[in-house]
Amino acid sequence: MYATIVFFVALLVLAAWLVNVRSVRGPPTLPFLGNVHQLPRRGIHFRYFEWAKKYGGIFSLKIGSFGDSIIVLSDDKIGTTLMDKRAAVTSDRPEVYAVGQLAFRNNHLLFMKADQRLRARRALISKIATEARCDADHVPLIEAEATQFLRDICLYPEHMMEHAPRYSNSIVMALAFHSRTPRHDTKHMLDLEHLNNGFLELAEIGATPPVDWLPILKYVPEGIFGNWKSKALKLRKDLLDLYVPMREKAQKRREAVGSTPSMYDAIRDQQDKLQLSDEEIDFLLGNLLEGGTDTVATTTLVFFQAMINFPDVQIAARKQVDEVCSETEIPTWLHKDRLPIVTQIVKECLRWRPPVPASVPHALSKDETYEGMHLRKGSTILLNIWGIHHDPARYPDPSRFDPSRFAHHLKSASVYANANDGPKRDHFAYGSGRRICPGIHLAERSLTILFAKLLWGFEFSHKLDKQGKPIPIDIDPETAYRDGFLNKVYPFEMAANVRSERRREVIMEAAEKAEREVLGSYPS
Repeated sequence: MYATIVFFVALLVLAAWLVNVRSVRGPPTLPFLGNVHQLPRRGIHFRYFEWAKKYGGIFSLKIGSFGDSIIVLSDDKIGTTLMDKRAAVTSDRPEVYAVGQLAFRNNHLLFMKADQRLRARRALISKIATEARCDADHVPLIEAEATQFLRDICLYPEHMMEHAPRYSNSIVMALAFHSRTPRHDTKHMLDLEHLNNGFLELAEIGATPPVDWLPILKYVPEGIFGNWKSKALKLRKDLLDLYVPMREKAQKRREAVGSTPSMYDAIRDQQDKLQLSDEEIDFLLGNLLEGGTDTVATTTLVFFQAMINFPDVQIAARKQVDEVCSETEIPTWLHKDRLPIVTQIVKECLRWRPPVPASVPHALSKDETYEGMHLRKGSTILLNIWGIHHDPARYPDPSRFDPSRFAHHLKSASVYANANDGPKRDHFAYGSGRRICPGIHLAERSLTILFAKLLWGFEFSHKLDKQGKPIPIDIDPETAYRDGFLNKVYPFEMAANVRSERRREVIMEAAEKAEREVLGSYPS
């Protein structure tokens, strides 16, 4: 009798809970498929954006009949509540079989579970990229590399698309291996760019069959899904062919001249404690190269697109730079507070064309609720950065490049991210929660320093065709950027004209000094 009473009480409690807890709504599903048939292979952030208009700032997708949900957040307040304030529950990663297991065998930082392995590796990166470390140790390197960027434009104007990745790759090569990328045609940079394109295409949700939710698809002939297994295994081989020689070269340098402030040496100095295998080191440092190269490079190309297609912004920015720096004084990081428009341009580039528009998916490590909605353990949860950045209620006329949006957001992006106040945050391009980009301080300095110098030195405009007509630069978000996990810019033609011969002379003199005093200490 007692057991029967307990049973019925339990049923009543369960019924009351079910009345008060509901599922997250989303697009209609099909039997057995869920929403699989609605996932595009490319440009998924655009689809998320359209769904958010119909289903609101939080909606869910179902993968298969029994698969977990994908919970998409397109609202700044909801995103901050779940990804930042409840980060203890939302910081895991979903299974990503194609790249996480086949390509990287769970050794890639981006796809690691939220465990001690992840914490130890993020700590290594964070230690070399703290705000204090950036200002004390890395800003001189960034200044020197940015000065070479100016010189390279003067010497090789036909390679405008390659100067940006050279710049960003050289900075992270120095941090990772105490090495450099001296030229726009340096082989390791070109190889990395090619491999990154394949990696980024495989990593986007919808690019491979959903084997993480429907394991039976692992056994379907891969040709039906674009030979995804072979691509993943080839990516693994090609990346190791690139990273292993870098590590071996760094080890020879270490044996010859001793330890340097690089991350490779930091790992070797702590190897008794860390106990990382060579492959773990390869992919950890490779992750630094992948993330640090492409995000800064593509944002720099977005800067060029914006300066040319919105010339009023370029004119206003150049005017402020000229008020602060004379014809013989190239701007530096020390001028930042006197050049607020440069800070605003950096933020607007990251808002207008966020490098990772659909963010890196997180996963729920236990059941959670939000305003009565049940979020199931194991569900993928992601921030649709594109949707937030193009919400007209948050950013009026979001398709227009307008740096003045950030006139009252002049502090560093990390300050606003750490405040855990979504509606007051400047932008979400660096991600959120415990897995926010660990290179946020380095990236912000790399972009701010470079953009100030570029505005001081050059006028950017459309290149003219043989008939003297301007060659258009495509900025359509659906056609001007490579589809994939990262929103990379397709190459375009442009003109960069040095503003005066005196500025050219100052650039060449400054580049010689940078080589002599800073860059020459790094082997290429």
